[in-house]
Amino acid sequence: MEDKVLLDVQGLKTYFHTFKGVVKAVDNVSFSLKEGEILGIVGESGSGKSVTSFSILKLVEDPGVVDADHIMFDGKDLAKISEKDMSKIRGKDISMVFQDPMTSLNPLYTIQRQMEEVLILHEPQMNKAQRRERCIELLHAVGIPNPEERLKEYPNQFSGGMRQRVIIAIALATNPKLLIADEPTTALDVTIQEQILKLMKKLVKEHNTSLMLITHDLGVIAEMADYVVVMYAGRVVEKGTASEIFKNPSHPYTIGLMR
Repeated sequence: MEDKVLLDVQGLKTYFHTFKGVVKAVDNVSFSLKEGEILGIVGESGSGKSVTSFSILKLVEDPGVVDADHIMFDGKDLAKISEKDMSKIRGKDISMVFQDPMTSLNPLYTIQRQMEEVLILHEPQMNKAQRRERCIELLHAVGIPNPEERLKEYPNQFSGGMRQRVIIAIALATNPKLLIADEPTTALDVTIQEQILKLMKKLVKEHNTSLMLITHDLGVIAEMADYVVVMYAGRVVEKGTASEIFKNPSHPYTIGLMR
């Protein structure tokens, strides 16, 4: 049986209309992602990787204009739905893990309060006790010891790696179908990086969640991705399975990245 395509992006363009002219941050990008698959989007800073993810989530602000033939997600065309409908999908069916665990959590609130926010918004049928139970279960799943105690603590009481685990736990709170991780390990040292990547891979496989992993690091892609999209200057220059790209890169830019 053919795996179901969860996300199909065709002809995505995100242009920023500035005083100096039009900046084509994402220029006619197309790719698809199957259920339970890990898609790696790779390229240097400024290649349009992050803008691609923000465009899918409808988080591009003025003067950015997003246009696409379609952005089909689980049978809905995100390019055509209203902001109200999009806000029901964002954070529930599609979650995002940002690169900097320092800025993704609010220093003024406990971990429990921040984890519960997403549940209050997207799982209103849950009562307080159920929410707390879910938070404990999530912290346990991402490998944080003594979750009952740690829920009461604040972000500054956690290391960078532990904060990133909390962010992953928040992203997984509503069992999303798609997890977008934008350079999720950049701010962490190499050992912690390895742990976080292993954790994400494990959670994706266990929950059959699709993962869109955005990075500039081909080592991360080699370890994680089933399918790879290489971006340069807002365009897709090469795509294929991870083994095809690594064994036989065809574009000079991909070959340059390998080196």
